[in-house]
Amino acid sequence: MQIFVSGTPEFEAALAALGNRIGSPEFSEVEDAIRRVLQEVRTRGDDALIEYTRLWDGVALRPDEIEVPKSRVDQALQALDGPSRECLEYAAARIRAFHERQRPCSWQYVDEEGNVLGQRVTPFARVGVYVPGGLGAYPSTVLMNVVPARVAGVEEIFLVTPPSALRSAPAVLAAASLSGVSRVFQVGGAQAVAALAYGTETIPSVDKIVGPGNIYVATAKKLVFGKVDIDMVAGPSEVLVLTDGTAQPEWLAADLIAQAEHDENALPILVVTSSACVEAVLSALRNLIGQGPWSRVAGGCLAKNGKAFVVRDLEEAVRVANRVAPEHLELAVQNPESLLPEIRNAGAIFLGCTSAEALGDYVAGPNHVLPTMGTARFFSPLGVYDFVKWSSVLRISSRGLAALGPRAARLARMEGFHGHAKAIEVREKGTPS
Repeated sequence: MQIFVSGTPEFEAALAALGNRIGSPEFSEVEDAIRRVLQEVRTRGDDALIEYTRLWDGVALRPDEIEVPKSRVDQALQALDGPSRECLEYAAARIRAFHERQRPCSWQYVDEEGNVLGQRVTPFARVGVYVPGGLGAYPSTVLMNVVPARVAGVEEIFLVTPPSALRSAPAVLAAASLSGVSRVFQVGGAQAVAALAYGTETIPSVDKIVGPGNIYVATAKKLVFGKVDIDMVAGPSEVLVLTDGTAQPEWLAADLIAQAEHDENALPILVVTSSACVEAVLSALRNLIGQGPWSRVAGGCLAKNGKAFVVRDLEEAVRVANRVAPEHLELAVQNPESLLPEIRNAGAIFLGCTSAEALGDYVAGPNHVLPTMGTARFFSPLGVYDFVKWSSVLRISSRGLAALGPRAARLARMEGFHGHAKAIEVREKGTPS
């Protein structure tokens, strides 16, 4: 890890670079290729899905194999071993309990002129969830994306994932059955995003696409935004561990490794109030890094992107955290609640030394789909509110028309919209003209 000490030019330069970080520069490099994929799926439908699945996943699908039969989905849950099923059910219950408290409500009120004004909350009709394949298996991704959609009242939830994910990770199908996925399609990559956005003979189009993916999936989501809604364009995983030296160095080192093992582009950051603490954590990192299967990826990530900031005090530490606006923020200090009111920018905040970030990835309850790349300055975790939309409701009374009409008509004419004014005035007169 690189070490930066407060008061030096290097400290400020490194912090400024973090505050200005953006998504992968590779986005622009693959956009043209992804545009071609989107157009192919849009015009050729299932034939394009089959062609790209054979080309990129090495799997030859027939048209009737694109969708996974519901019987196979449910069998995956039944076939799961007892302890694994209990873990999934436990996680799903906690995720559901947390997100049920987020459910927004419709409301109305009547003002002094008898006008009825309000807001109506309506869930999306259909949502698509992308679950990546690759080297990992991600049943937690299924739960974190599907459960809040179900709590919101989404009618149909479609899951897309590469064929390899279903063959190597039956827990993904088990989580789909447990969480209430409507239909599962074994298609991945940018072509799956295109299918969800535009629809094909087999995969209907959706209103919103959520879920993580590689650079091709992220770029496809970015390009179809506007045709459908998306959750976010996510970047590499991040953690900022802030400590006053009271936490066990080995615990902090393990938390940095947990983020670093995602991939070599992950961003593990340590903010400490003393040089002695940095040395203690670095020593713990050296001891842990070679002790498990994470050593190659995590070691490469820490060497490439790991950063430690030595600050003067906790006040400066909070300023650093707010400038970085991390996806995950651990307040591994003696009194974390005292710092919480000062934290403005973070996706998820973990209070105290026992609140390991990895618990939030799986079973704590809050969503693990979080803003990255500094977007925690203006963006929030995935939640029930991402699967509903708001409509304003207005019923203007006769008294309300008399009170509101002249003012609205005057404002309309101030803006040059005389037709707007006329639409109001014909009602004030009681008869059209």
